[in-house]
Amino acid sequence: MRSVNFLAQNDVTLLESGTALFPALIAALDAAQQDIHFETYIFAADDTAVAVEEALKRAARRGVKVRVVTDWFGTGNQRAKQLGVSFAEAGVRYRVFNPWFKRGVTRTHRKIAVVDREVAFVGGINVNDDWLCDYDPNQRLPAPRWDFAVQVRGPLVAQIHREAQAQWARVGHLGLIKRIDLFRELKQTPRSAGDEPMQAGFVVRDNLRNRRTIQRAYLQAIGRAKTSVLMANPYFAPGRKFREALAQAAQRGVKVTLLIGVGEFWLQDMVAHSFYPKLLGCGVTVVEYTRTQLHAKVAVVDDDWATVGSSNCDGLSLFLNQEANVVVRDATFARSMREHIERGIADGVMIQCDHFTHVGRFKRAGYEVAYFFYKLIMRVFAIGYA
Repeated sequence: MRSVNFLAQNDVTLLESGTALFPALIAALDAAQQDIHFETYIFAADDTAVAVEEALKRAARRGVKVRVVTDWFGTGNQRAKQLGVSFAEAGVRYRVFNPWFKRGVTRTHRKIAVVDREVAFVGGINVNDDWLCDYDPNQRLPAPRWDFAVQVRGPLVAQIHREAQAQWARVGHLGLIKRIDLFRELKQTPRSAGDEPMQAGFVVRDNLRNRRTIQRAYLQAIGRAKTSVLMANPYFAPGRKFREALAQAAQRGVKVTLLIGVGEFWLQDMVAHSFYPKLLGCGVTVVEYTRTQLHAKVAVVDDDWATVGSSNCDGLSLFLNQEANVVVRDATFARSMREHIERGIADGVMIQCDHFTHVGRFKRAGYEVAYFFYKLIMRVFAIGYA
């Protein structure tokens, strides 16, 4: 089964952080004439988020059909209630994903906007200020959060729109028969439109029909890599297959470089550190990004394959939460993505094998214990993690 169905003749523009995304997004919302589908994990209450909120409300007031989905845990119960009242007054239809964990522990971590079925935005950027910490909006970051999204025009927008429509239906009260019909409809993917540039695919992960699609896309690209694999990710804790794919690529001569975010959660850092010795021993280059909060989930393989999206390389994103990535096969786009990641590497600290020779036995044991408990938790909640 193919993990990515590429469609040609797309125009995909890379957007770095909220300073590039939100002006483009708000302009598209203000130009909307028919309908808007909007999804996010975090919808904060800061000035940046309020500007997006007001743009959505302006669209609804002039007769555009506006549907918004936010995650209950990511956005927070109190903020979700505020948005419900504010949106209702403006005529925006609003739904909250999985309040109070009524449908289990799965979260929607996707960041998607589709306007008039003509332009879409997909990426890892939440609706909040670049300077404010994701999990503590009262904490100012030392530099703007580093993240990416893409603006998409072309045939791929129809596929993104269809998935956004399906998500809106799923979050509502959908009966069993309608859910089966929806599943059948979504199985019918459009055919590839040839080899013309720019080729792009939309890849989602859920717990029914697309359980492993994002990981499969990564593994196929890494497995076919001939010269280089360059990845940036904030929470690095993939399963064994993913780590082995990276190690095997490095051992066959591919230059594999991982740019990993650190400093947010000590347990996450310890889990990542438990992987370092083996990866470094196989020839993988590991760089830790410490300048500010790294929130980017991006990768480039062989300068002609690139991905931007919401999926972290950890058990939650790859095996539990709902995620969405865009994969692009285009040399110009990949080159641009590579240049951005390389600038991030220049702001990081390269990890050497000898960094671990001086790590005490107690600390080494701590890394292994952290990974043991992480793996145990993932195996309970995220079927497929190993």
